[in-house]
Amino acid sequence: MTKHQQETVRAGDLDVGVLDGGDGVPLVLVHGGESDRTQFATLRARLGAGIRAISYDQRDSGITVNPSAPYTPAVLADDLVALLDALGLARAHLLGTSFGGAVAQHAALRHPDRVASLVLVATTPSYAMGSAAVDELLGMSHEERQEAAPGYFFTPEGQAAQRTRPVRTLTRRTPEQSLRRHDAARRHEIRDGLGEITAPTLIVHGTEDRLAPYDGALLMERRIPNAELRAIEGGRHGIAVEFADTVARWVREFLGVHGRG
Repeated sequence: MTKHQQETVRAGDLDVGVLDGGDGVPLVLVHGGESDRTQFATLRARLGAGIRAISYDQRDSGITVNPSAPYTPAVLADDLVALLDALGLARAHLLGTSFGGAVAQHAALRHPDRVASLVLVATTPSYAMGSAAVDELLGMSHEERQEAAPGYFFTPEGQAAQRTRPVRTLTRRTPEQSLRRHDAARRHEIRDGLGEITAPTLIVHGTEDRLAPYDGALLMERRIPNAELRAIEGGRHGIAVEFADTVARWVREFLGVHGRG
């Protein structure tokens, strides 16, 4: 198996931080609004053989270097496709969590020929469908957000596990970077376009997600033509971490990757 690599790749007008490892079908992991490419460490370790897992830093995240101009989810979707170009990938499967799921949805609409399938985890088709707690969290300092996040991300059992084996889920940004990120998140609205998504889609959602309520998952299942919803009973917003074994197994089944994970 190819060793995981950490590097910067020139993609369009950006220098993009990338973790690229494994052999097999290409799966691009699209991180959430307050995270970076390292968010997927737990999930990557469980995806197993037969998958080339590629996680990257979006604008104003991790080690990616980008212009200081504002941007939209559509721009982030185009950035993702520019990364595919830079990596020499004609098509790839996309797995997006939270706001990363929004970026993946926009990519599937704008570049349907480049998206082999979608896995949408703990995400929503519209910022307006998020709970009021999202605005509360975005208004906090990084330290306050770190303190509040576990209650939104993990079940009580998951929170206990975090205390003994903490996993970093949030990344630090400058105020200017945070402003651009939050503005982009608030521009996410794709409900009217869901019916035009042609990629086979797996939706994975916790029934007790207090940031991206379950109603959003039900709406995506109804409107995306070739969509399947799998629920994690009692799961909250951080299901890709707390229930990584389950999510990885479902992803492997969905991608048709057989054999040992």
